[in-house]
Amino acid sequence: MGRFDALRRLTAESLGAALLLAVVIGSGIMGERLAGGNTAIALLANALATGAALVVLIGVFGPISGAHFNPVVTLIAALRREIPWRLALAYPIAQILGAIVGVWAAHAMFGAPILQISTHSRTGGALVLSEGVATFGLIVTILGTARFRPENTAMAVGLYIVAAYWFTASTAFANPAVTIARCLSNTFAGIAPSSAPAFIAAQVVGALLAASVLGWLLKAEKTS
Repeated sequence: MGRFDALRRLTAESLGAALLLAVVIGSGIMGERLAGGNTAIALLANALATGAALVVLIGVFGPISGAHFNPVVTLIAALRREIPWRLALAYPIAQILGAIVGVWAAHAMFGAPILQISTHSRTGGALVLSEGVATFGLIVTILGTARFRPENTAMAVGLYIVAAYWFTASTAFANPAVTIARCLSNTFAGIAPSSAPAFIAAQVVGALLAASVLGWLLKAEKTS
């Protein structure tokens, strides 16, 4: 990443987030339209498309910006001194703006109104806990594979997100930028703005907890 200046890194984060949200929203719309009312099939389509896209996008943009596409991933990278704080403060802005553009692009591709506000309420302790668990697992996946199998990080993240769509009650947003952008889509993948703050708080807590646990777990024992 040292070969790329800040503008290119921020652009990569924005483009990656835009393409990711275009996939999340677009596959949600397509899945719902083709599933004939079968929510499980729609969710499966959404999960597989999202996981596959993450593998590709991380592979493409990882060498440029680290392919965070996620403010809590950026936060953990900054806390671990893997990215300068001045850049870490700019990354989430690029990620959120890109994610919003991706939502609008998906709406345009499916002939839906560009500007929307979701009415899909996602409230309750179970969903909030799910977001904490989903984000904990995401950070564990990233830090663990980065330590031992960095070449497998893209695949590991994509596979984890596919699984997390199904084992969490919230369908694993695990990303504040994604959460904010999905507030602007009144579709299968949307979330009501009133539900977003609790999701984001849980995501931050889950990420910090994962970084703390993995920081201890991966620390080599000193030998005399």
